[in-house]
Amino acid sequence: MQLPVQSQSTLYAEPWEAGAGPDELVATARAADRAGFAYVACCDHVAIPRRLAAAMGTVWYDPVATLAHLAAVTERVRLLSHVAVVGLRHPLLTAKQYATLDRLSGGRLVLGVGAGHVREEFEALGADFRRRGALLDECLDALGAALGGDEFPEHHGKRYGFRDLGQRPRPAQQRVPLWVGGSSPAAVRRAALKGDGWLPQGDPRDRLPAQIATLRDLRAEAGRDGPFTVGAITEPLYLGRPAWDVGRRTLSGDPQRIAESLRAYRAMGVDQIQVRFRSRDAGELTDQIAAFGAEIAPIL
Repeated sequence: MQLPVQSQSTLYAEPWEAGAGPDELVATARAADRAGFAYVACCDHVAIPRRLAAAMGTVWYDPVATLAHLAAVTERVRLLSHVAVVGLRHPLLTAKQYATLDRLSGGRLVLGVGAGHVREEFEALGADFRRRGALLDECLDALGAALGGDEFPEHHGKRYGFRDLGQRPRPAQQRVPLWVGGSSPAAVRRAALKGDGWLPQGDPRDRLPAQIATLRDLRAEAGRDGPFTVGAITEPLYLGRPAWDVGRRTLSGDPQRIAESLRAYRAMGVDQIQVRFRSRDAGELTDQIAAFGAEIAPIL
């Protein structure tokens, strides 16, 4: 599930999140951990330009700090960056942060990455916004080396190069999963050829089968046959009949109806379904998470 509070875009944040903070984040993550959710996810933005602040808001907790904090108060749920804009930072810095997070969490990191879309962020940090796709491609190669088993990783690319520089601690996992976000043709190709998983961005259900078929074809053509996770993001969910207006796009109702709707993703070849719950307050949110784990997960 996507965490509340951590990112507060006006496009999806609930009113109560504006006054929430660490306590609500911890309660949500613990509820997801107890309910058997696969992962909790955090977004990544360094700074929001004034021209976008009305829509995106300016509350974006740092994903590494947030996930590390939640790692300490949970036991099994995985920790996903959805997505880290890795082109904003040198890959050795990214590797140091996320390798440490993986070590501290006992190997629960999933590193989701994306190209980014905010020009001013790139400009302020000295990164080339126009070449962000190429930057991400090279960062994926560099991170594959820097998050591997070698204490002295090596990479030689057009923008970044390093060797004979040791980094410890190494990740707890033998291989940190790299999931690539985005639904453009370039993003889908990048996920297929360089990633261990795909995180779609805004694909409606009727587009997913074609996107998944393209992923499978690209991987087959490239001879990539290792483990690969296909994700999907649902509409917002509310278990039961809400006593408030949750909008037409919210999937609500009894467990059987919601489970039937979500099973359609599995029939398309989706491995992980990411949800975001609607709620009037933090208490109702944790209730929704617990009810989902108890009533819906068993019949999926």
